[in-house]
Amino acid sequence: MANSQSMNQSMGKAVRHYSSLFSLPSLKSALLILAVLCICFGGFSTLVLYPSIIGLVYSFAVGVSLFAITLLFDYGNSRLLLRKDPIFTIRRSMVLSFVCWIIWLFFIGVGVFFGVLFGFSWWTKLCLLGFCAVLTLRAVVFFSTSSVGFVRAATASVLEPAVCLIPFLFSWGAINNAIIIEVLPFLLVAPILSLAFSFLFVSLIDRQGRKFYGIPSMELFKAFMQNWVVGLNDPIERHLEQLGEVENVGVSILMFATSKPKATMIIPTIHPGPFKNIGSSLLPSMLKREFEREHGGQACVPLGLMGHELDLTSQRQNRKVVDKVLSSVRLLTFSDKATPFIRVSDGVATANCQIFGKTAFLSFTLAPKTTEDLPQELSSIIQEEATKMGYDSVVLVNAHNSILDEPYTQVSLEMLRDVASKALVQSSSLAAEPFAVGAATVHPPEFSLKDGMGQGGITAIVVKVAQQRNVYVVIDSNNMVSGLRERIISDLTDFGFDNSEVFTTDTHAVSAVVLGKRGYHPMGEAIDRDLLLKYIKGGASKALENLEACKASCLSIIVPEVHVIGQEKIYSLSTLVDLAIKRAKQVVVPVFGFEGLLLALFLYVL
Repeated sequence: MANSQSMNQSMGKAVRHYSSLFSLPSLKSALLILAVLCICFGGFSTLVLYPSIIGLVYSFAVGVSLFAITLLFDYGNSRLLLRKDPIFTIRRSMVLSFVCWIIWLFFIGVGVFFGVLFGFSWWTKLCLLGFCAVLTLRAVVFFSTSSVGFVRAATASVLEPAVCLIPFLFSWGAINNAIIIEVLPFLLVAPILSLAFSFLFVSLIDRQGRKFYGIPSMELFKAFMQNWVVGLNDPIERHLEQLGEVENVGVSILMFATSKPKATMIIPTIHPGPFKNIGSSLLPSMLKREFEREHGGQACVPLGLMGHELDLTSQRQNRKVVDKVLSSVRLLTFSDKATPFIRVSDGVATANCQIFGKTAFLSFTLAPKTTEDLPQELSSIIQEEATKMGYDSVVLVNAHNSILDEPYTQVSLEMLRDVASKALVQSSSLAAEPFAVGAATVHPPEFSLKDGMGQGGITAIVVKVAQQRNVYVVIDSNNMVSGLRERIISDLTDFGFDNSEVFTTDTHAVSAVVLGKRGYHPMGEAIDRDLLLKYIKGGASKALENLEACKASCLSIIVPEVHVIGQEKIYSLSTLVDLAIKRAKQVVVPVFGFEGLLLALFLYVL
C-alpha cells in the first residue's frame, strides 16, 4: 500500500541520515589521524609565527601534549563520564575528537594567517574562538545523543577542550606573560555561554516532539540512535509503549501431526514491524524458534490479512503472544482428511485453496504484480462464506511474494472475494482423502539480514493427497522481487511437485539495516538467486523424504490486552526525527550566530 511505501522511504531516509555512524574509521586510523592533526598541525602552528630552534621545540612539545591529552581524555570519557552510554565507545569518542580538531585547527590556521599580518593577538583570539566552537559542538553532540544526564554530558563537553587549551596557554605565556591574565575572564565566561547556547539549541528542537507527542524530540532521537548504532531496543520501545493502544489480537494455528507435531503454520493478525529488532519485527522467527523448542516439528509464520495497524510495541508484548500460542496447542482436535490443492486466478488476483477436515486454508497473491497488504475486510467476508458452506474455520494467508518498483495500486476487494469464492466452491466439490506431510527448514549461512533473510530461514512443508504432491515454501523475508516466485514454482514443478506456492513472513527485522529508498532488500534483490533456489529445493527434498501420514487441526485464539501501535504513528515518529533535523537547520544560524557574535565582542574588548 502507499502508506507502507511511505514508511519504508521514511525509514530509508532516516538510515541515510545516520549512515556515517556505521562506517567509522578503525581505531588505528583514528589514532593516526589524531596524531597528524595534533602534532603536525596543532603543535607546529606556533612555528609559523616564531620560526626558530626554540620555537620548533615548543611546537613539538605542544603537539605531543595535545595528542596525549586528547587520547587520555577520550579514554577517560568513554570509561568514566560516559561509561553507561552505549554509543560513546573509545572509537567514537576519538572520531568526535578529530572532527573537533579539524574545526579548531581551521580557527587556528586563520589566526596564524592574521597573526603574521597584524600581530600575535589575532592568533590567541581566534584560537579561543575555535575553543568555543569545539566546546559548543561537543555539547550539542552529547546533549542530543548521550543518555548519561546533563552534568556528565556538560563535563565531557568542557573538560577535554579546556585541558587541551593549557599547552597553548603555556606557549603564549612564554611569548607574553600577561596574556594568561588577559584571557582569564573569557575562559571563565565562555564555557558557560557555549553550554547555555547549546542547551538552548537542543531545547528549541525538543519543542517539536513535545508539541505532537509529549516526548522531547532529542529523547526520541537518542532512542533511534541507540537502536541504529548499537542495536538497543528498550529505549525506543519505552516510547512505543507510552504511545501504543491496547487491543485483542487473533492468531490462527494450523497444525499437521502424527502422534506429535510434524509441521505447524502460525498466522497472527499482527504486523511483524516496525523495523530491525523493534516491536514485533522479530515475531515470525521468535514464534518459529519457541514453538519448535516447546512442541517439536517444523513451524513457520506466514503473513495474515492485516495492514500496518497492529505492530506490537515491545518485546514484552511479543512474549505475551508467544506464551499464549505455546499454551493453546493442547486444545487442538484433529482430522485425517484433506482435499487436493487447487489454484484459481482471474489474471490479476490468485487464490490457492486446500481443505483440511473442516478447515479451509486459502492464500492470496497478485504476483507478478506487487503484493503488499491486502484488505483486512476480506477476512470477515471469506469467513462468512466459508461458514455458509459448512466449514468450521478458515486460515487466510497473504503470500506477500512480489514487489515492483512502480507505485502499488491496491486490488479491489470484490476481485479478491471472487477468486476466493471460486476456490472454495471448487475445493468443496473435491473428495477428501488421507494425506501425508513432510517438513524441513534450512538456514542459508550466506544470507543475512542485510541480504533480506531473517533468522527463520526457509521452511518447506510438503502435503501429499492421493498422488498429488504440493509444497508450501515460507521464507523469512520482507517480500521478494517480482518474477522470483514464478521461477521458484517452475523449478519446483521440474523437481516433481504438482503445485507449489511461496510465502514470505514480511519480517521487518530486515528493514532499516541497509541504505536505499526502501531501507531493506526484498528476497532475491541482493543475493544469488540460483543459490536461493538450491536451498529451496534442498529443503523441499528433505521434507519429501520425511513424509508421514498426518492429521490436521486448526485453532483460532485471542491474545487479550496487548499493546500495539499503528503504522501512521510509527511513520510520524520516524519523520519527527527528520523534522527535528529540518528545525535544527532553521535555528542553527540564529542561535550560534548570536553566540559567536557575543564571544567575538567579548574578545574584542579584552
